[in-house]
Amino acid sequence: MNLSRIAVAGGLALSSVVLFSGTAFAHVTVQPQGEAAKGGYATVNVKVPNERDNASTVKIEVNFPTDHPLASVMPQPVAGWKAEVTKGKLAEPLELHGKKIEEAVTKVTWTADGAKIGPGQFQQFPLSLGQLPEDADQLVLKAVQTYDNNEVVRWIEESKKGADAPQNPAPVLKLSAAADDHHGGGAATDDKADAKAEGKADAKATHAEAAASSDTTARVLGVIGILVGVAGVAFGVLAGRRRSA
Repeated sequence: MNLSRIAVAGGLALSSVVLFSGTAFAHVTVQPQGEAAKGGYATVNVKVPNERDNASTVKIEVNFPTDHPLASVMPQPVAGWKAEVTKGKLAEPLELHGKKIEEAVTKVTWTADGAKIGPGQFQQFPLSLGQLPEDADQLVLKAVQTYDNNEVVRWIEESKKGADAPQNPAPVLKLSAAADDHHGGGAATDDKADAKAEGKADAKATHAEAAASSDTTARVLGVIGILVGVAGVAFGVLAGRRRSA
C-alpha cells in the first residue's frame, strides 16, 4: 500500500513539473531561418504561442531597438492577420547602399483579421530584416501579446547574467559572425545549393556521355558481328561450291 501511494505521489509530482515547465517555456521567441549574420540580411520567424486555456491571442506587437536601428523590416503576409509597420525618425541618419536613411522601423503590429491563435496553438510571423548591426551580438525585440479577453502580456524583461530567468523574457535574436558577402546565411546557403546543383548536373552529363558512348560501341560491335557472320556464310557457300566442282 505504501509503495502504491509513493508511486502515485511521484507520478503527480512529475506531471506537475512537466506541466509547469511547459508553461514556463511557452513564451514569444524570434528564430532565424538559417543564420542572422552581422552586417547582413536575414529572415526570421516571430513565434507566438497561446498560453491561456480560456482565451485566444488577437494581437502581437514586436518592438525594435533604437540603439541598433534597422532601415529595412518587411513582414511576410500571414493569412487572417493584418500587419502594420511603424517608423520613427533617427537621431543620427544611417548610411545604407550609399543612401542616407533618416528613419527606421520601430514596431511591427499584427492584428487578427479573421484568424486567432487559440488555446494549445501557436503562430509564426515571418520578417525580413536588414541591414543587421555589425557591432552587436544580439538584438532584443520586446513584444506585447494581447488576448481576446483584453489581457495583455508584456514580453519585455531582459535576461541578466547571474540572475534567475525572467518570467516574461523578451525575444532575443542572436547574431552570428559577419559573412564576407554581407547577405547573411541565406546567400551562403544559396551558393552551396548552386554548387551542389552544378555538381549534380555535371555528374548527370558525364553519365549521359558515358551511356551514349557505350550505346555507340555496342552498335558498332553489332554491325561488325553481322558483317563477320555474313562473310562466314559467304565463305562457307564458296567453299561448298569448290568441293562440288
